[in-house]
Amino acid sequence: MTARRAFEEELESLKLELVKMCRITEDMISDSITALVTKDKELAASVPPRDREVDEYELDIERQCMKILLRRQPVADDFREVSTALKLITDVERIGDQASDIAEIVISLSDRNYIKDLVHLKAMGELGMRMARESVESFIKNDAALADKIIAADDEMDELFCVVKDELIELIKADSGSADQAIAFMMIAKYLERIGDHAVNVCEWTKYFETGVHIKY
Repeated sequence: MTARRAFEEELESLKLELVKMCRITEDMISDSITALVTKDKELAASVPPRDREVDEYELDIERQCMKILLRRQPVADDFREVSTALKLITDVERIGDQASDIAEIVISLSDRNYIKDLVHLKAMGELGMRMARESVESFIKNDAALADKIIAADDEMDELFCVVKDELIELIKADSGSADQAIAFMMIAKYLERIGDHAVNVCEWTKYFETGVHIKY
């Protein structure tokens, strides 16, 4: 096997692990939001333990990246591709953290009557799942157009967050007794908004791989 072929196989293995890591975080978001909507405490409780699996993937991918860099000593585009993977796994791991944080809040809410409908929070969750999945996909496929699409989608996430925030402020004004639950919903919305931010960060690194320039959006 040539050195080039060996490098390509190691890179494909790394990308496969990254896809697996992303799928776990996507499922964590999905289960957290489903548990919120259905008040399923057991489903919510199943989410935080999976964050440890995400952490393990992060460490494993980090080790693979360092091994490739030290063993193959890639240059130019090859070096940039490996170093990009090394950087973006941090954001994928943090998406898992946010999903776990949401689940913890859901557990505390599961026995209570909700003060509002969840239509906008559900929409944020669905958008967050798509952004997480497609941001990593943009790197795997080296698809700058898809990365741009996800970066643009963050505007929709921000708008949904503002809608939820405004609704909750009005609820508190109308009934101060609803403040605790309103704050809990606000935190869920904030964590979902951060998931969008981390997906944008992944896309920024994808575009760095293509251009060699890291631009913040």
